[in-house]
Amino acid sequence: MDGMSPGEPYQRDWPTPLGPRLIGANAPTVSLVIPTLNEAENLRVLLPQLPGWVKEVIIVDGHSTDGTPEVARGLRRDVRVVMQPVRGKGAALRAGFAAAEGDMIIALDADCSMHPREIIMLVGALMSGADFVKGSRFLQGGGTIDMSLFRMAGNWGLTQIVRLLYGGSFSDLCYGYFGFWTRHVPLLEPTCDGFEVETFLNLTALKSGLKVMEVPSFEELRLHGESNLRAIPDGWRVLKTILRERFGRRAGRREMRAA
Repeated sequence: MDGMSPGEPYQRDWPTPLGPRLIGANAPTVSLVIPTLNEAENLRVLLPQLPGWVKEVIIVDGHSTDGTPEVARGLRRDVRVVMQPVRGKGAALRAGFAAAEGDMIIALDADCSMHPREIIMLVGALMSGADFVKGSRFLQGGGTIDMSLFRMAGNWGLTQIVRLLYGGSFSDLCYGYFGFWTRHVPLLEPTCDGFEVETFLNLTALKSGLKVMEVPSFEELRLHGESNLRAIPDGWRVLKTILRERFGRRAGRREMRAA
């Protein structure tokens, strides 16, 4: 980690790429999936700081009007731009997963709130035996300066509901810094289109018996622009996802038997 602790604030004015250039000649290859919607200014900061050993960077664009795809291609020659067919973060991730060619997929937001140096922590967890790894702002070494008390309480409550209904030991449910082995794409492919996608992926990994690991992550403020996240509507969608994934299939089987 070049002497830097996971919780150290993201110095977003660094001019050079972060992290080691290589992680070994025989190491698994890594694809980054980054959903975007009018994130050109943020990509000018984020893309030059991505590790040089990443195999490919997939920008999944939601039909931006600020030249996001062109800016991305100008910053890195290895960028692949995928246009998502419908709106929503879940739809963007679904398109990015389908396009990925690396052995691992790491997803992160384009708004510079997630530190590029933490990519190696996610990769390390996968290489040490995890099937699915996610960042947590509430493990020692993690943190956030981008959550109101209201959102923090909501995230805590939803996390406790998941632990009660599904088991597991998640400490942070609604966070989009995660990674998994590409071979699990058919298992984890999102069926939802919105911000509830992180919860869907966490629950799917847990229900499927994958080895899930959390690593500490520090969340910074969005650098440019405004977030599309809406606490109450999106929190309601997350809750419905939790209940549907826990009880929906069972109810469906009961209906089939009754018929």
